[in-house]
Amino acid sequence: MDLPTDPEVAARIDALDHHWNRYGLDSFGVSKEHLGTFFSLLGWLYRHYFRVTVHNIHRVPDKGRAMVVGNHSGGLPVDGGMVLTSLLLDHEPPRLAHGMVEKFAQRWPFVSTWFSRVGQFTGLPEHAVALLEDDRILMVFPEGARGTGKLYRDRYELVGFGTGFMRLALQTGSPIVPFAFVGGEEALPTKFHLKSIARRLGLPYIPVPGYLLPFPMPIACDIYYGEPLLFDGTGAEADRVIEGYVDRVKARIVELIDEGRVARRRRLGRVLPVEPQEDDFPGEVSQ
Repeated sequence: MDLPTDPEVAARIDALDHHWNRYGLDSFGVSKEHLGTFFSLLGWLYRHYFRVTVHNIHRVPDKGRAMVVGNHSGGLPVDGGMVLTSLLLDHEPPRLAHGMVEKFAQRWPFVSTWFSRVGQFTGLPEHAVALLEDDRILMVFPEGARGTGKLYRDRYELVGFGTGFMRLALQTGSPIVPFAFVGGEEALPTKFHLKSIARRLGLPYIPVPGYLLPFPMPIACDIYYGEPLLFDGTGAEADRVIEGYVDRVKARIVELIDEGRVARRRRLGRVLPVEPQEDDFPGEVSQ
């Protein structure tokens, strides 16, 4: 796809600490050309549509391996794209984060190729270990598709976390940087799912928002990064130990979500506390 690359995006990709071969590919098959197209689109959404404000991004390490772990929300994985973009455009130095894509997406030939060319790989443990051992950043949503599948009435309520990410962090000695994405639930307030159609298409769900248009509204979003957390262990610990570590990460994400929602309400001139209100989703719509 021969689309122009945004000059800011091109400069940030050039500044990455990556080794590219003469075809513009790195050791994992990530393509500079594909990254340019991908982040030019995401960068416009990040800067102008969702107008993302990022907080404490300096807490993400400047170099070396790390896992950024946060809440999934909003019907569609807008949050993942915005987190990736924040690390490329707003982190100093720029860093390319890699996500673990749901396995069902790999059944789509064009999409699966594009995902791999921009560094988003199938969520297999061997892929995650290889990326971390190459001192890269791994983006993880422990709620999985259940997170983006939450209905609006359940917004910002974290569903059960998987524990695999913690065993990977321990196995590779990777710090975990918790984050909260705030605004996604309001941008696409899911009212119900088209379950039967989703099953026929091999999808976990098809979200139906509480308004007429089938895409997110242009509502301002925030990303809050927490302090890195480093846990002791090898990844072979008993389940109760791993679950205790996971609960600590989950609790910190909840704190960051609450922090973001309080700030959002203050900005909108609303009354605290932060319990869900039915009028949350109109938010800050761009004119």
